[in-house]
Amino acid sequence: MAANGEPTTTFSLLLLARLSASLVAILVLTWALYFTTSFLPQTLSQQDLIYSVLHPLLMVIGFILISGEAILVHRWLPGSRKKKKWVHLWLQGVALASAIFGIWTKFQGTQGVVANFYSLHSWMGLLCVSLFGAQWLMGFLSFWHRGEVRMSRMRVLPWHVFLGLYTYGLAVITAETGLLEKLTFLQTKGVVLKRCNEAMIVNGLGLWLAMLCGLVILTAVSPKRHQSIPTTKVAYSDSKCLTS
Repeated sequence: MAANGEPTTTFSLLLLARLSASLVAILVLTWALYFTTSFLPQTLSQQDLIYSVLHPLLMVIGFILISGEAILVHRWLPGSRKKKKWVHLWLQGVALASAIFGIWTKFQGTQGVVANFYSLHSWMGLLCVSLFGAQWLMGFLSFWHRGEVRMSRMRVLPWHVFLGLYTYGLAVITAETGLLEKLTFLQTKGVVLKRCNEAMIVNGLGLWLAMLCGLVILTAVSPKRHQSIPTTKVAYSDSKCLTS
């Protein structure tokens, strides 16, 4: 019964994670492309507006959603371990490139670098992307360098998994601080009301990001099909109990 139930549980978690990711993508696209006045910079520059809109799209869809999908690759992709590792590494590379480009958009503002990197959100973002880059490099060297000894890779694996999940969670928390910072700023300036469609979208985006984070991590750490609990056979006799 347990053996048959495990694939069903994994499938359910994957389905919920994909649904949450789809809702996150829809919400951030709606917010960035429909409520463009909220991203209008003080300089009223069309170029700065494009950079402002690109930042949440790249960091949420390009970084969080794609890196989350990379984490789930080992749970759904059929084929050899080498194939899974290659797809995992490639998706993480795309997520890293999106994150770097997303931070780069903030360096392009006409107000200068200091104007965009003063808050907890910006500092956490730099830390998160730096850790993610180190994680990607560690994964590349540990799992793709042919000269690596198998035992060495096995020692690195727990740290690779921990750092990957930690960085993913940190990315979601950083996004949450960014949403809070942006919405608070807009409401303080009177651009957005406390009770309006845009506020509901931003709050909903934050809630579904938290839900997605939990589903991705739960799916990643749930027992795999081949990890079965060892059984012990017990044989009884008149004088003693024999186990095997």
